Amino acid sequence: MRRAGIEDAYAFAAVSSGDNSNIIAARVARETFKVKHVVARIYDPSRAEFYQRMGIPTVASVRWSSDQVLRRILPEHAITGDFREASGRLQLGELPLHESWSGLHLDRIEEAAGVRVAFVTRFGEGILPASDSSYQQGDIVHAMMRVEDVENVARILSRPPSDDVLEAVALAATEERGHGRERS
Repeated sequence: MRRAGIEDAYAFAAVSSGDNSNIIAARVARETFKVKHVVARIYDPSRAEFYQRMGIPTVASVRWSSDQVLRRILPEHAITGDFREASGRLQLGELPLHESWSGLHLDRIEEAAGVRVAFVTRFGEGILPASDSSYQQGDIVHAMMRVEDVENVARILSRPPSDDVLEAVALAATEERGHGRERS
């Protein structure tokens, strides 16, 4: 891995013919070399689900695998539609979020990108977000959006939050602290 330049890698895809080799290589890339975008191809579907729950992104069959590999390595280029409503104007899709969104409330993500968060997959389990839910690194956020906005949503969320978003977060925190003092 070092000879291949893993220390400077933007992404790593473990796609050998062995499930165990792929999982070990993916974990070493992520945990030892701190590669942010890692994916492992797994042939056994029951193993794939187990490793996905452990936080190791996995892919299976050829067509699905190539799509998933590209989505995980180049997240700023893909929001795949999980569902389209009958008119074809709205799409439910997986959002590619830059790591800098970690810790921010989901309502800030909704405001910044003009989407509505439908659910979050955290540690392999789907959860309905509460009003105070925050994005955690490793979450998969699924949101409804207008089909015509998909590229703009991907562009906004694949980058760190804008100064406007961060200012709104700071203002909300200040207001909350002020309300806390009034109640005391």
